[in-house]
Formats: sequence, structure tokens, C-alpha cells
Amino acid sequence: MNSLTTFLAIIVILLLAMLFISFWIPQMNPDPEKLSPFECGFDPLGTARLPFSLRFFLVAILFLLFDLEIALLLPLPWGIQLESPLLTFVWISTVLVLLTIGLIYEWTQGGLEWAE
Repeated sequence: MNSLTTFLAIIVILLLAMLFISFWIPQMNPDPEKLSPFECGFDPLGTARLPFSLRFFLVAILFLLFDLEIALLLPLPWGIQLESPLLTFVWISTVLVLLTIGLIYEWTQGGLEWAE
């Protein structure tokens, strides 16, 4: 039995042990007090399903979009060490130009304004 097989066997045994423990350890009889909503000790004042501004959703999507820019730029130091660093520079410049155009578009359309 080589070390890889031993390692995989240990992983499977630990996985099964954790699954078994997670299903049998928790208490399975909830009471109404635990199932009731909690708002700092007060009774709930209204419904929890209030509509929220679509602006928050838009800002979250924009944040995720422009946050991906960091993930695209992280491999840049390793890409410069390739045979053709000029090609890497062109691709990164293209990504940055496209993201900058997208930011300018959102800015001119008023997507970054909080007050209307």
C-alpha cells in the first residue's frame, strides 16, 4: 500500500466519521422558543419581507464586476516571465481598457449615484 492510497483511505475515514458525527450529535427536537424570530428581545414589529432599493443590488453587482479585475490582474507577474511578455501586456491592457470603458459608462448613466 503506497502513501497515496493510505492518504486517501485516511481522508475517506475522516470524512465518514465527520458525517456520522454531524448527523447524530445535534439535538433533533426543536421547541417553539427556538423556532420563533428574535429581534433583540422584542416581538417582531413588522414583516421581514420588506422590499429594498434596487440600487443596493446594482452596487453589489458592480462591486463584484470590478472586483474580478483584481483576480484577472493577479497572475500578471508570472505572465511577464513568459516568452512573450509583450503579449501579456497587450492582454492586460485590453482588460483594463474594457473595464475602464465599463466604469465610464456606468458613471455617465448615473449608476454610481446614491441620490436621485
